[in-house]
Amino acid sequence: MIPTIKYFRYGTVILMALLSISTYAKKKPIQKKKPIIVNETNEIHKVLNMQQKAWNEGNIAEYMQGYWMNDSLIFVGKKGVTHGWNNTLANYKKAYPDKNAMGNLTLDILSVNRISKDAAFVVGKWNLERNIGNINGHFTLLMRKKNNKWVIVADHSS
Repeated sequence: MIPTIKYFRYGTVILMALLSISTYAKKKPIQKKKPIIVNETNEIHKVLNMQQKAWNEGNIAEYMQGYWMNDSLIFVGKKGVTHGWNNTLANYKKAYPDKNAMGNLTLDILSVNRISKDAAFVVGKWNLERNIGNINGHFTLLMRKKNNKWVIVADHSS
């Protein structure tokens, strides 16, 4: 398959997911965009800080605690779309088999926007410093509050 078409398909999947969320939001009375309250922003930052710390300790299992432990989790990366928490964990373990391959992760959160009382859209940058070569990129996350805990339900990192 031509790479451009493949990336177009992945972009289409993400766009459709975001449009379905916005369609859901439009069924409610029109309101001005509400900034996410400070406490919720702090909780989201704590989740991402926990993930960064776990990653830098070489602990992928702990890192994965920031994700929704469900078959409906969606992860989109350079290699395609992955569905489910277990599949995402397996992909991480395959791509990063040891602490040396994992390197040192830095996350820079650019924005956190509330899209409903229990959902937020996060945009940020990531940087991975490794002996085998540094890599970096951007991410968008759809986070939901599930069982009183913020978790990532959709992650697009590239």
